[in-house]
Amino acid sequence: MNLAHTTVLLWVWGSLQAFEIVEKENIFQRTPCPAFLMFDNAAYLADMSIELPCHCKPEEVSAVVWYYQKHLGSSHTKVLTDFDGRVLTEAARVRVGSDMLARFSIRMFSLLVFRAQPEDSGLYFCGTRKGDYFYAYDVDIQSSEGMVATFKDQGQEPFADDYYGSLHVFTTFWEWTPCDRCGVRGEQWRIGLCYLQSPDLSPRYRKTLPDVVSCGSQAVPRKLRAKARDHPPELLVQSCMVPCRKTTTTREGVMAIFNYISKVGSRPWVPQVPIQFHQQRLGHGLIISCPGARPEHAVAWDKDRQYLYRTQYLTGINRSMRVFIDHGNHLHIRFTQLDDRGIYYCWRQGVRVAGFRLGVTSRGRYKVSFSDPETRSAVELTLLGYLLITAIFVTIHLCRCCCHLFRCCPNFSS
Repeated sequence: MNLAHTTVLLWVWGSLQAFEIVEKENIFQRTPCPAFLMFDNAAYLADMSIELPCHCKPEEVSAVVWYYQKHLGSSHTKVLTDFDGRVLTEAARVRVGSDMLARFSIRMFSLLVFRAQPEDSGLYFCGTRKGDYFYAYDVDIQSSEGMVATFKDQGQEPFADDYYGSLHVFTTFWEWTPCDRCGVRGEQWRIGLCYLQSPDLSPRYRKTLPDVVSCGSQAVPRKLRAKARDHPPELLVQSCMVPCRKTTTTREGVMAIFNYISKVGSRPWVPQVPIQFHQQRLGHGLIISCPGARPEHAVAWDKDRQYLYRTQYLTGINRSMRVFIDHGNHLHIRFTQLDDRGIYYCWRQGVRVAGFRLGVTSRGRYKVSFSDPETRSAVELTLLGYLLITAIFVTIHLCRCCCHLFRCCPNFSS
């Protein structure tokens, strides 16, 4: 290829890049910003990762800044980005309970919040470093702690709607997830969030349906929001059965090694998914996460050949459960026992993706840390015991002092 051909190719590539940039800019040109700032209502479940796109901005603005307010007109406003819009956070590094400023990212003018928590509910503004706002969201993050599970196979029905005069409180369900397993009986579910309908909502908040917003929206007056607190999020679960797609999971190079070894002796066990090994001390708790899974994904857990169905292992079914699955799709093992040893398989969106070989040992040194929930529970129980003993001691001595002052106690010495 000569120099002329190379020059032509570079010119064509530069033209295509310029065309792509122009097309992206035209998106904002076709979406004019509203003359009066409105708030789009959006509701999510806790621990979900959410994306808030900045749907409009002036053509001359090259970078946006995102702001956060807990309530409209609040004097305390958080700036969620540097003034060039270049703050990035990797989702894999975000942990539950991290501060909001460590759980967000700015990508292509959109705000990403990882593992959103109920305290992240509020108003989000897309604007400039001067404080000019173009677009805004009213975000409602509903807690999963009080979520109620409904199992259709057992004949259970979701909550009935609540009516308080002109106030109508109800549950809006998302789409069904895919079946969490294939080839065997699996489960699928849909998340239901709390919504309400009332003519007394603030007109500054944009609704998908007339007079309908999520229960935690800023558009809801306080007197109405208190009535909606008794309507928690719901989880509707039902059985399903789908066939597995035929895929080759073992690489040819790995199979060649196994075939060579099998000629020397017996054929070794070939794992169908990546296996991670973990050694856990006897009596201590363990939480296992499925790689790449999010709360809205269809995730299932198996122990060896035993299927851990949500109808039996979902958190909240039985308070004395030692092994359970929470609403974030994590597998919890409390007070590990020797019979917990085995391989725990993880399914994501109907495909088995990983395995965890768990070993339990009664030996070894265990480093005590206050980040361990069991350590915190032990310290709390110890402090509560000391406080109870102190309260009883003080109460007894106060009673004796009162009896001595008022001479109402019998004299046992005589």
